[in-house]
Amino acid sequence: MVPGVLAIVGIASLVWWTVFGLGAPVVALKIRSPGLDGAPAEGLAVSQEPPVVGRPIRSDRKPSELPGSWPWFRGPNLNSICDDEIPLARQWPEGGPPRLWSVELGQGYAAAAIANGCVYVLDYDEETLADTMRCLSLDDGREIWRNSYPVEVAWNHGMSRTVPAVVGDYVISLGPRCHVACWNAKTGESLWLKDLVLEYQATVPKWYAGQCPLIDTQSDRLILAPGGDHLLIAVNYKTGEVIWESQNLGPKPWAMSYASITPMEFEGRRGYIYCGTGGVAGVAADDGSILWHYDRWRNNVAMSPSPVVVGDGQIFLSSGYKVGSMMLQLKSDGGRLAAEPSFELNLKQFGSEQQTPVFFDGHLYGVRKRDEKLVCLDLGGNELWNSGEDKFGLAPYMIADGLILALDDHGLLTLAEATPNEYRRLAQAQVIEEGHDAWGPMAMAAGRLILRDMTRMICLDVAKK
Repeated sequence: MVPGVLAIVGIASLVWWTVFGLGAPVVALKIRSPGLDGAPAEGLAVSQEPPVVGRPIRSDRKPSELPGSWPWFRGPNLNSICDDEIPLARQWPEGGPPRLWSVELGQGYAAAAIANGCVYVLDYDEETLADTMRCLSLDDGREIWRNSYPVEVAWNHGMSRTVPAVVGDYVISLGPRCHVACWNAKTGESLWLKDLVLEYQATVPKWYAGQCPLIDTQSDRLILAPGGDHLLIAVNYKTGEVIWESQNLGPKPWAMSYASITPMEFEGRRGYIYCGTGGVAGVAADDGSILWHYDRWRNNVAMSPSPVVVGDGQIFLSSGYKVGSMMLQLKSDGGRLAAEPSFELNLKQFGSEQQTPVFFDGHLYGVRKRDEKLVCLDLGGNELWNSGEDKFGLAPYMIADGLILALDDHGLLTLAEATPNEYRRLAQAQVIEEGHDAWGPMAMAAGRLILRDMTRMICLDVAKK
């Protein structure tokens, strides 16, 4: 009986499809584009020469006359602390701090640098397929100028990632596919461009470049970490001329990670700390020689937070993929430097996947990936408090006027006291409506806080009235 019933059902289905199915609308199938489903993009065109930069497009808008600056990643002192002495409001009106302006951006996490009354952001223009440097007025967010160069970037959790660096009349940017460009900060003219893939055999990271360019104000040089042929290079940022190139470490050459470079002074010598794919290393600022390296600190998925220098030769390292955090101690032995761990914390204790912790008044503040809580640690790695029910995801945070400003993934902004005694929330507001992946680093100047999510940048007035 079973075969007979199945035959009848099959014949009936065939009749129904013949009568009704042939008249159903045809659905067109689309070929999947790499990266559009969140998978890593592969097969993007690799140019054999650097792209040609266009001419700037200018408007009649003017820079703001407001004081203050946040000229590069993590602010003037590279520590995510705003110390311009402008008092901040301890309480916010209903609805949160006043929003001064909002600007639509291409998808990504590239964040603002503030200088000369302007806001600079390396955006990605999805219509023209171009990395686009945009200069906006700090007053109202309107565009003063823009300039771009063509580069194909397929969507993979957004496209843009980095924060430009502004020094004098120069703006330095590092694009998703490792193009380093220098722009005139006032006019938008292109001054020079380097392709780290072509020149140094750099490997574009899986989710594109996240390293932010470092301007060392003591040596007046641009410091980059291409990996490949050379771990670090020093460049005259005005001309693009290479000053020195450090050797890479092996046996397999270290590749570019998502972390940025951190300067450090130890026993009278200045150097740069960089977490590459093979570990963490110190490189001499004067000649690019390798001062020390430690190959037990590595992450095969993604190394994003930058090293945090906490004094006395101590360096706090953190990650969020499989490894937690570590405090390294530099020691000198007969003139040679070595790094040894003084303590290690597992992911349950502390690990940060994207954002770099803040060192403030002898304590470390950061968001722990495991439970998304903001925590305060002493320099022995002991937890002093956590934020309890307040959770923040992978979003940024900073300190200003003794206060912590912390965003969550969806645009909820929290204000809390920056004290090791206890977690005390002062205010909270949804500042980005229906926010999505609000992961771009914060910037602040003149009491104005600039935030972004995947597609929008906003400016808030957080100053005390």
